[in-house]
Amino acid sequence: MIEAVADCIEGAPRQLRRRWSDEFKAQVVIEALEPGASVSAIARRIGIHPSQLFAWRRDARAELHCPSQPSSREGVVTSVADAVIEIAIGEVVVRACVDVDEAHLQRVIRAVRSA
Repeated sequence: MIEAVADCIEGAPRQLRRRWSDEFKAQVVIEALEPGASVSAIARRIGIHPSQLFAWRRDARAELHCPSQPSSREGVVTSVADAVIEIAIGEVVVRACVDVDEAHLQRVIRAVRSA
């Protein structure tokens, strides 16, 4: 007969959940929304999984959209921490810095609507 006695089960030490401030999340989300930004590279740099950063972006966008907005989202204008504006026209989202030239932005919107 074999007798087995478990003294202690060892495994990965239990870690507490990290808590990120809303300000930190907003800064990282703004960086991740920049054209050409790599979500994976940003996540790796700050030590989180890319899916976490994608969730932060999704949550930030959800907070920006008011539930009373029309479902088509035609012409919805929002801002992300006063640094970037998003203009949704159908399925196209135009992102621009808040200091973008108004005439240029109008040309871009006209081009998107006519496409």
